Amino acid sequence: MVSSILTACVLYGLFLGQLPTPFLLVFSLGAGLLFLRTHHTHSGISSIDVLARRSALCKVAPALKVGCSLLVLMLCIAAQTALMPLTLTVVLCAVTIGIGGISWHDYLSKFSLPAVFLLLSTLALLWNFTPERGGLLDLPFFGGYLSILPTAQTAARLVLARALGAMSCLFFLSLSTPMPELLAVLRRAHVPAVVTDLAVLIYRYIFLLFATYHEMHAAAQSRLGFSGLRRSLRTTGQLYALLLANSFRKASACFDAMESRCCTGELRFLTRPKPIRVSHALFAGFLVAGSALMTLLSYR
Repeated sequence: MVSSILTACVLYGLFLGQLPTPFLLVFSLGAGLLFLRTHHTHSGISSIDVLARRSALCKVAPALKVGCSLLVLMLCIAAQTALMPLTLTVVLCAVTIGIGGISWHDYLSKFSLPAVFLLLSTLALLWNFTPERGGLLDLPFFGGYLSILPTAQTAARLVLARALGAMSCLFFLSLSTPMPELLAVLRRAHVPAVVTDLAVLIYRYIFLLFATYHEMHAAAQSRLGFSGLRRSLRTTGQLYALLLANSFRKASACFDAMESRCCTGELRFLTRPKPIRVSHALFAGFLVAGSALMTLLSYR
Protein backbone atom coordinates (compact mmCIF):
# COMPACT_ATOMS: atom_id res chain seq x y z
CA MET A 1 0.00 0.00 0.00
CA VAL A 2 2.82 2.43 0.90
CA SER A 3 4.63 1.68 -2.36
CA SER A 4 1.43 2.26 -4.34
CA ILE A 5 0.72 5.66 -2.76
CA LEU A 6 4.33 6.81 -3.09
CA THR A 7 4.51 5.69 -6.72
CA ALA A 8 1.35 7.60 -7.65
CA CYS A 9 2.47 10.76 -5.79
CA VAL A 10 5.99 10.74 -7.23
CA LEU A 11 4.86 10.21 -10.81
CA TYR A 12 2.26 12.94 -10.47
CA GLY A 13 4.90 15.37 -9.21
CA LEU A 14 7.50 14.36 -11.79
CA PHE A 15 5.27 15.00 -14.78
CA LEU A 16 3.05 17.79 -13.45
CA GLY A 17 2.83 20.42 -16.15
CA GLN A 18 4.37 18.08 -18.72
CA LEU A 19 1.31 15.93 -19.42
CA PRO A 20 -2.45 16.68 -19.54
CA THR A 21 -3.99 16.40 -16.10
CA PRO A 22 -6.53 13.59 -16.90
CA PHE A 23 -3.87 11.48 -18.57
CA LEU A 24 -1.41 12.16 -15.74
CA LEU A 25 -3.94 11.05 -13.12
CA VAL A 26 -4.69 7.82 -14.97
CA PHE A 27 -0.98 7.15 -15.54
CA SER A 28 -0.04 7.78 -11.90
CA LEU A 29 -2.88 5.69 -10.47
CA GLY A 30 -2.22 2.88 -12.94
CA ALA A 31 1.46 2.73 -12.01
CA GLY A 32 0.55 2.75 -8.31
CA LEU A 33 -1.80 -0.21 -8.78
CA LEU A 34 1.16 -2.34 -9.90
CA PHE A 35 2.41 -2.37 -6.30
CA LEU A 36 -1.02 -2.66 -4.69
CA ARG A 37 -1.08 -6.45 -4.56
CA THR A 38 2.66 -6.80 -4.05
CA HIS A 39 3.90 -7.44 -0.53
CA HIS A 40 7.57 -7.53 0.38
CA THR A 41 8.44 -10.57 2.45
CA HIS A 42 11.58 -11.21 4.45
CA SER A 43 11.57 -14.86 3.40
CA GLY A 44 15.32 -14.91 3.68
CA ILE A 45 18.41 -15.84 1.85
CA SER A 46 16.81 -19.07 0.61
CA SER A 47 14.24 -17.26 -1.51
CA ILE A 48 16.86 -15.21 -3.35
CA ASP A 49 19.15 -18.19 -3.87
CA VAL A 50 16.25 -20.39 -4.96
CA LEU A 51 15.15 -17.81 -7.53
CA ALA A 52 18.73 -17.44 -8.74
CA ARG A 53 19.21 -21.19 -9.13
CA ARG A 54 15.85 -21.61 -10.88
CA SER A 55 16.64 -18.84 -13.34
CA ALA A 56 17.62 -19.89 -16.85
CA LEU A 57 20.40 -17.29 -16.64
CA CYS A 58 22.05 -19.34 -13.90
CA LYS A 59 23.72 -21.37 -16.67
CA VAL A 60 25.59 -18.29 -17.89
CA ALA A 61 29.19 -17.86 -16.70
CA PRO A 62 29.11 -15.80 -13.48
CA ALA A 63 32.23 -13.81 -14.40
CA LEU A 64 30.50 -12.61 -17.58
CA LYS A 65 27.38 -11.53 -15.66
CA VAL A 66 29.41 -9.72 -13.00
CA GLY A 67 31.55 -7.90 -15.57
CA CYS A 68 28.57 -6.94 -17.72
CA SER A 69 26.58 -5.73 -14.70
CA LEU A 70 29.42 -3.57 -13.41
CA LEU A 71 30.06 -1.97 -16.80
CA VAL A 72 26.44 -1.09 -17.51
CA LEU A 73 26.05 0.10 -13.91
CA MET A 74 28.89 2.60 -14.34
CA LEU A 75 27.51 3.72 -17.71
CA CYS A 76 24.06 4.16 -16.18
CA ILE A 77 25.39 6.39 -13.41
CA ALA A 78 27.40 8.43 -15.94
CA ALA A 79 24.38 9.12 -18.20
CA GLN A 80 23.28 12.76 -18.41
CA THR A 81 19.70 12.08 -19.53
CA ALA A 82 17.01 9.74 -18.28
CA LEU A 83 16.64 7.89 -21.61
CA MET A 84 19.61 5.56 -21.23
CA PRO A 85 18.88 4.43 -17.61
CA LEU A 86 15.18 3.89 -18.36
CA THR A 87 15.99 1.90 -21.50
CA LEU A 88 18.47 -0.18 -19.51
CA THR A 89 15.85 -0.79 -16.82
CA VAL A 90 13.33 -2.08 -19.34
CA VAL A 91 15.88 -4.29 -21.07
CA LEU A 92 17.28 -5.85 -17.89
CA CYS A 93 13.79 -6.38 -16.43
CA ALA A 94 12.74 -8.10 -19.66
CA VAL A 95 15.87 -10.28 -19.61
CA THR A 96 15.47 -11.20 -15.92
CA ILE A 97 11.76 -11.97 -16.20
CA GLY A 98 11.41 -13.12 -19.80
CA ILE A 99 14.63 -15.05 -20.38
CA GLY A 100 15.47 -15.88 -16.77
CA GLY A 101 11.95 -17.10 -16.00
CA ILE A 102 11.48 -15.08 -12.79
CA SER A 103 7.81 -14.34 -12.24
CA TRP A 104 6.62 -10.74 -12.31
CA HIS A 105 5.18 -11.06 -8.80
CA ASP A 106 8.47 -12.34 -7.33
CA TYR A 107 10.40 -9.58 -9.08
CA LEU A 108 8.13 -6.84 -7.76
CA SER A 109 8.10 -8.31 -4.25
CA LYS A 110 11.89 -8.00 -4.11
CA PHE A 111 11.78 -4.59 -5.77
CA SER A 112 9.17 -3.06 -3.48
CA LEU A 113 11.30 -2.48 -0.36
CA PRO A 114 14.18 -0.54 -2.00
CA ALA A 115 11.57 1.23 -4.15
CA VAL A 116 10.06 2.81 -1.02
CA PHE A 117 13.39 4.41 -0.04
CA LEU A 118 13.95 5.46 -3.65
CA LEU A 119 10.54 7.12 -3.92
CA LEU A 120 10.97 8.91 -0.59
CA SER A 121 14.28 10.33 -1.83
CA THR A 122 12.61 11.46 -5.05
CA LEU A 123 9.90 13.27 -3.09
CA ALA A 124 12.59 15.12 -1.15
CA LEU A 125 14.18 16.23 -4.42
CA LEU A 126 10.88 17.36 -5.91
CA TRP A 127 9.75 19.74 -3.17
CA ASN A 128 11.59 22.99 -2.44
CA PHE A 129 10.90 25.61 0.22
CA THR A 130 10.26 29.03 -1.37
CA PRO A 131 9.17 32.32 0.25
CA GLU A 132 6.71 33.09 -2.55
CA ARG A 133 4.46 31.26 -4.97
CA GLY A 134 5.96 30.44 -8.34
CA GLY A 135 6.04 26.69 -8.76
CA LEU A 136 3.87 24.26 -10.64
CA LEU A 137 2.30 23.32 -7.30
CA ASP A 138 2.54 25.40 -4.10
CA LEU A 139 1.54 24.29 -0.60
CA PRO A 140 1.63 26.72 2.36
CA PHE A 141 4.30 25.73 4.88
CA PHE A 142 5.46 27.77 7.93
CA GLY A 143 5.34 31.22 6.35
CA GLY A 144 6.48 30.03 2.93
CA TYR A 145 5.58 27.46 0.36
CA LEU A 146 6.60 23.95 -0.57
CA SER A 147 6.82 24.18 -4.34
CA ILE A 148 7.51 21.87 -7.26
CA LEU A 149 9.81 23.69 -9.69
CA PRO A 150 10.63 22.64 -13.27
CA THR A 151 14.35 22.48 -12.45
CA ALA A 152 13.62 20.19 -9.51
CA GLN A 153 11.52 17.97 -11.77
CA THR A 154 14.40 17.61 -14.25
CA ALA A 155 16.92 16.75 -11.52
CA ALA A 156 14.53 14.31 -9.81
CA ARG A 157 13.74 12.54 -13.08
CA LEU A 158 17.44 12.02 -13.80
CA VAL A 159 18.24 10.79 -10.30
CA LEU A 160 15.24 8.45 -10.30
CA ALA A 161 16.14 7.06 -13.72
CA ARG A 162 19.74 6.43 -12.67
CA ALA A 163 18.63 4.73 -9.47
CA LEU A 164 16.17 2.50 -11.33
CA GLY A 165 18.86 1.53 -13.83
CA ALA A 166 21.33 0.72 -11.06
CA MET A 167 18.73 -1.34 -9.19
CA SER A 168 17.85 -3.27 -12.34
CA CYS A 169 21.55 -4.12 -12.77
CA LEU A 170 21.80 -5.42 -9.21
CA PHE A 171 18.56 -7.39 -9.51
CA PHE A 172 19.73 -8.88 -12.80
CA LEU A 173 22.88 -10.10 -11.07
CA SER A 174 21.38 -11.23 -7.75
CA LEU A 175 18.41 -13.07 -9.30
CA SER A 176 20.57 -15.00 -11.75
CA THR A 177 23.78 -15.72 -9.81
CA PRO A 178 23.85 -17.67 -6.52
CA MET A 179 26.04 -16.36 -3.72
CA PRO A 180 28.73 -19.11 -3.94
CA GLU A 181 29.34 -18.24 -7.59
CA LEU A 182 29.63 -14.54 -6.77
CA LEU A 183 32.19 -15.36 -4.08
CA ALA A 184 34.17 -17.47 -6.54
CA VAL A 185 34.30 -14.55 -8.97
CA LEU A 186 35.46 -12.21 -6.20
CA ARG A 187 38.21 -14.62 -5.22
CA ARG A 188 39.42 -14.82 -8.81
CA ALA A 189 39.48 -11.01 -8.79
CA HIS A 190 41.89 -11.24 -5.78
CA VAL A 191 39.45 -9.73 -3.29
CA PRO A 192 40.80 -10.49 0.23
CA ALA A 193 39.30 -13.60 1.79
CA VAL A 194 38.30 -11.74 4.96
CA VAL A 195 36.07 -9.45 2.88
CA THR A 196 34.27 -12.29 1.10
CA ASP A 197 33.86 -14.29 4.30
CA LEU A 198 32.40 -11.32 6.17
CA ALA A 199 30.09 -10.62 3.22
CA VAL A 200 28.60 -14.11 3.18
CA LEU A 201 28.22 -14.26 6.98
CA ILE A 202 26.55 -10.85 7.16
CA TYR A 203 24.32 -11.72 4.20
CA ARG A 204 23.23 -14.96 5.80
CA TYR A 205 22.68 -13.82 9.36
CA ILE A 206 20.73 -10.69 8.47
CA PHE A 207 18.00 -12.93 7.07
CA LEU A 208 18.28 -15.36 9.97
CA LEU A 209 17.68 -12.49 12.38
CA PHE A 210 14.70 -11.38 10.29
CA ALA A 211 13.25 -14.89 10.47
CA THR A 212 13.86 -15.06 14.23
CA TYR A 213 12.21 -11.67 14.77
CA HIS A 214 9.10 -12.65 12.80
CA GLU A 215 8.76 -15.88 14.81
CA MET A 216 9.07 -13.98 18.08
CA HIS A 217 6.66 -11.30 16.85
CA ALA A 218 4.08 -13.92 15.88
CA ALA A 219 4.43 -15.62 19.25
CA ALA A 220 3.96 -12.32 21.11
CA GLN A 221 1.01 -11.35 18.94
CA SER A 222 -0.72 -14.69 19.60
CA ARG A 223 -0.44 -13.90 23.34
CA LEU A 224 -2.04 -10.45 22.87
CA GLY A 225 1.26 -8.70 23.43
CA PHE A 226 0.21 -5.80 21.18
CA SER A 227 -3.33 -5.26 22.49
CA GLY A 228 -2.65 -1.75 23.83
CA LEU A 229 -0.16 1.08 23.46
CA ARG A 230 1.60 0.51 26.79
CA ARG A 231 1.70 -3.24 26.31
CA SER A 232 2.88 -2.83 22.70
CA LEU A 233 5.81 -0.65 23.78
CA ARG A 234 6.74 -3.09 26.51
CA THR A 235 6.49 -6.09 24.19
CA THR A 236 8.55 -4.35 21.48
CA GLY A 237 11.34 -3.58 23.97
CA GLN A 238 11.36 -7.18 25.17
CA LEU A 239 11.44 -8.46 21.59
CA TYR A 240 14.49 -6.40 20.69
CA ALA A 241 16.25 -7.35 23.92
CA LEU A 242 15.63 -11.04 23.27
CA LEU A 243 16.69 -10.60 19.64
CA LEU A 244 20.01 -9.08 20.73
CA ALA A 245 20.64 -11.93 23.16
CA ASN A 246 19.61 -14.46 20.53
CA SER A 247 22.00 -12.94 17.98
CA PHE A 248 24.95 -13.33 20.38
CA ARG A 249 23.89 -16.91 21.11
CA LYS A 250 23.67 -17.76 17.41
CA ALA A 251 27.05 -16.14 16.71
CA SER A 252 28.65 -18.18 19.49
CA ALA A 253 27.05 -21.41 18.23
CA CYS A 254 28.21 -20.65 14.68
CA PHE A 255 31.77 -20.03 15.85
CA ASP A 256 31.79 -23.29 17.85
CA ALA A 257 30.47 -25.21 14.82
CA MET A 258 33.18 -23.75 12.56
CA GLU A 259 35.87 -24.52 15.14
CA SER A 260 34.68 -28.13 15.50
CA ARG A 261 35.00 -28.56 11.73
CA CYS A 262 38.60 -27.33 11.76
CA CYS A 263 37.81 -24.10 9.92
CA THR A 264 40.99 -22.36 8.79
CA GLY A 265 39.35 -18.94 8.61
CA GLU A 266 38.25 -19.11 4.96
CA LEU A 267 34.85 -20.24 3.73
CA ARG A 268 34.79 -22.43 0.64
CA PHE A 269 31.80 -23.44 -1.51
CA LEU A 270 31.56 -26.09 -4.19
CA THR A 271 30.87 -24.52 -7.60
CA ARG A 272 30.74 -25.98 -11.08
CA PRO A 273 32.82 -24.36 -13.82
CA LYS A 274 30.67 -22.59 -16.43
CA PRO A 275 32.50 -21.64 -19.62
CA ILE A 276 31.67 -18.43 -21.46
CA ARG A 277 29.63 -19.21 -24.57
CA VAL A 278 29.87 -17.19 -27.74
CA SER A 279 26.17 -16.29 -27.78
CA HIS A 280 26.31 -15.07 -24.19
CA ALA A 281 29.42 -13.01 -24.84
CA LEU A 282 27.84 -11.44 -27.94
CA PHE A 283 24.70 -10.46 -26.02
CA ALA A 284 26.77 -8.98 -23.19
CA GLY A 285 28.93 -7.08 -25.67
CA PHE A 286 25.86 -5.76 -27.47
CA LEU A 287 24.33 -4.62 -24.17
CA VAL A 288 27.51 -2.85 -23.05
CA ALA A 289 28.10 -1.27 -26.48
CA GLY A 290 24.51 -0.05 -26.70
CA SER A 291 24.68 1.38 -23.19
CA ALA A 292 27.99 3.12 -23.97
CA LEU A 293 26.59 4.61 -27.17
CA MET A 294 23.50 5.98 -25.43
CA THR A 295 25.64 7.37 -22.60
CA LEU A 296 27.89 9.19 -25.08
CA LEU A 297 24.87 10.59 -26.91
CA SER A 298 23.49 11.91 -23.62
CA TYR A 299 26.41 14.36 -23.38
CA ARG A 300 25.40 16.14 -26.60
